[in-house]
Parts: sequence; structure tokens; C-alpha cells
Amino acid sequence: MTIVHTVQPTRIVVAVNGDLDLKTAGPLREALDTLIDRYRDKDLVIDLADVEFVDSSGLGVILGRYRRLAQRNRTVSLAGIRPSVRSVLDLAGILTIMTVIDSPVRKEAR
Repeated sequence: MTIVHTVQPTRIVVAVNGDLDLKTAGPLREALDTLIDRYRDKDLVIDLADVEFVDSSGLGVILGRYRRLAQRNRTVSLAGIRPSVRSVLDLAGILTIMTVIDSPVRKEAR
């Protein structure tokens, strides 16, 4: 898994490439927490365009960051979700609490 981030005026965009599972959840959690702590005034967008699989560990990372940012009156949005991942996120109820951006946002990243 690779993680690339871009800081924009109002948000942090994090593009994830690879599966989001038990093996990769820890490193992703650490990377996101570091960015959230560094840029306390920004919302978070997680670009999942290059993620083909998410398990419960990955769901936990996403929900945990949602809770952390909600405490700071910040938001988490998900972008570029593939159909296979969308179905898992939908079953978990995540799509009802987070904004979904249909297209990937990494093109904005520089």
C-alpha cells in the first residue's frame, strides 16, 4: 500500500493505493493521525480510487478518523470509491455519515 497526501487550503487529500486490510490498517492509521494532528484546522478527504478491497480493519481506520475529526467539528469525505469497495462501505453504514465525492480528487494533488 502507498499513501500520498496533498495539503490544500481547507483540506488534506490522502490518496491510498492498495488493499485496506489488517496488514495495512496500522500504517494508514498512523499516517492519517499524523496529518490530522499536524493540520488541525483542515478537513480530510480519503481518495479510494486505487483501493480494490476493504475489510473490517480498514473500516475501523476510516470510522476512527471520522470520530476524531467530528470532535473537532471537521469532516471526512471519501472520493473515487470503486463499486466493490462501495458495497462494503454501504453495508457498514459509512456512506450515510460521510460525504462521497464520486470522482478521484488526486488529480488536484500536486
